[in-house]
Amino acid sequence: MCWPLRLINLGLSYGRLSINEVGTRRLQKPTAFHDAYIFDLDGTVYLGDRLLPTAGETITRLRAIGKRTVFLSNNPTRTRAEYAAKLTRLGLSTPASDVINSSFVMVDFLQKRIPAAKLFVVGEQSLCDELSHGGFTLTNEAMAVDAVIASFDRTFNYQKLQIAFDAINNGARFFATNADRYCPVPGGGQPDAAAMVAAIEACTNTIIEAIVGKPSHFMVEAILNLLDLPPEKCIMIGDRLETDVLMGLNAGMAGTLTLTGATNAEMLAQSDIVPMYVIQQLSDLIPI
Repeated sequence: MCWPLRLINLGLSYGRLSINEVGTRRLQKPTAFHDAYIFDLDGTVYLGDRLLPTAGETITRLRAIGKRTVFLSNNPTRTRAEYAAKLTRLGLSTPASDVINSSFVMVDFLQKRIPAAKLFVVGEQSLCDELSHGGFTLTNEAMAVDAVIASFDRTFNYQKLQIAFDAINNGARFFATNADRYCPVPGGGQPDAAAMVAAIEACTNTIIEAIVGKPSHFMVEAILNLLDLPPEKCIMIGDRLETDVLMGLNAGMAGTLTLTGATNAEMLAQSDIVPMYVIQQLSDLIPI
């Protein structure tokens, strides 16, 4: 079943709060359980190759009382199976079917719009493999490209930018897996897909046609179809306001910010996006 999305006008409904108000109004924990818990991964469940404090025991407890726990990532540098294997290795046994990432959503998006298209991918091998398995032909011949796919790419270089430039100027369409500015890693971060998208947009003077990852409705539809639940029975937990929390709020879920990753209290205070809940760590999801 495809559940309808409930859109929220954030600009009208929410305003900025001071740091003091963060402490009094916004550090609010859930007071009841939800049927399904949707977790971002990087900066929410783990950082690098370690689970974040309380993540393992919290997810284990939720599973023990019959709650659905699924995982959602904008990062396309691993397949669903690879994400599941990593979670399992870290102590959270997880099937690949309980993970959705932006490359999975991109394959579905393209199959519905330009099946069997020829693609030029600004991205890493994992995304290329997913697209090939989805029935698409990957090519570096700019004049043959039907669509340029931009993504998180730690091998990005001038040659890739040139091919994207030539392809789009020849009429190729332009899509991206996600628009994260950086990916959190131990000790800092790595420039993410937003950097590749910005470079291509700047040189081609072309605005990207669609971004399928969080906070897009394409990602929402994928997760709700997996859960087969209405959005109000779900809670979305992540460390980024502009992707995780915004997507949850726009979908009618309980959009929840965890202060374990990319967003701190000062950034929260300056944002126009007001989460339904703000937690210090994942154990705060368990009602007392």
